[in-house]
Amino acid sequence: MERLNPLNDFLFLKLMGEEGDELQCLAFLNAVLNSKNKAPINVIKILENRSITAEIIGDKSCVLDVRVETDKGEKVSIEVQLKDLHNMEKRTVFYWGEEFTKGIGKGDDYIKLPKVITINIVNYDQIKLDDFHTCFHLWEDEHKDYLLTDVLEIHFINMIKFRKFKTGDKENNPLERWLTFFDKESTEDELKEVISMDAAISIANERLTYVSQDQDVRRIYEMREKALRDRTTEMNTALEKQAFEITKNLLKLDIPIEKIITATGLSREEIENIRIVD
Repeated sequence: MERLNPLNDFLFLKLMGEEGDELQCLAFLNAVLNSKNKAPINVIKILENRSITAEIIGDKSCVLDVRVETDKGEKVSIEVQLKDLHNMEKRTVFYWGEEFTKGIGKGDDYIKLPKVITINIVNYDQIKLDDFHTCFHLWEDEHKDYLLTDVLEIHFINMIKFRKFKTGDKENNPLERWLTFFDKESTEDELKEVISMDAAISIANERLTYVSQDQDVRRIYEMREKALRDRTTEMNTALEKQAFEITKNLLKLDIPIEKIITATGLSREEIENIRIVD
């Protein structure tokens, strides 16, 4: 049977975000945190925040995130975003803020506001650094080691950079084992290796095999794949139209083609074709 993509956000939710998925979800979270030398989480409660319906799956802009609460009262949200919608920085801060403000009622003391950790798994060049795993906090500009508060923690895990910069040390690096398991480009031998090395990944793989045999799950998986493909097409079409209009205006201003290439990312041939059409 074809191996479904674990980073399809609906399937990721089935593997890591439903009641009964606590063991593998906890192991993955600790792999992420341990990669940045954070204290481990001991216990989590998965917060199932929505019923999966055809309407939700077909909504190209919906967020199918995994949400958990830790034994320390922290909230954690994991989102998979494989296509660049050109809004991820503000998007993740917005959803962090939503989760943060849920932690307090009217008249409550602000001290009750929880720490919120968001983990974004992306498959495009989001952060302009070589690290495949980056983590952000509220640090003072001139004193980089002075933390204003630890309530905000935002992680980015870049699958493209993981493939490029991974160390290959799966034995001592749990996060590399997990990302190898999640990566649709991993070979069968690589998958067998990490499954045999890590009991939690073995459980996640059993879960993947089980849900993949469910015809309803496969149908919704394909619906989600189509919705995400459609969203990508819409975004690409909009960007192409924008580049076309910008190029037309720059040509009218007699801007050199080399500068138009730099400004739009279009090739010389594409720009010449726009000149002809115009």
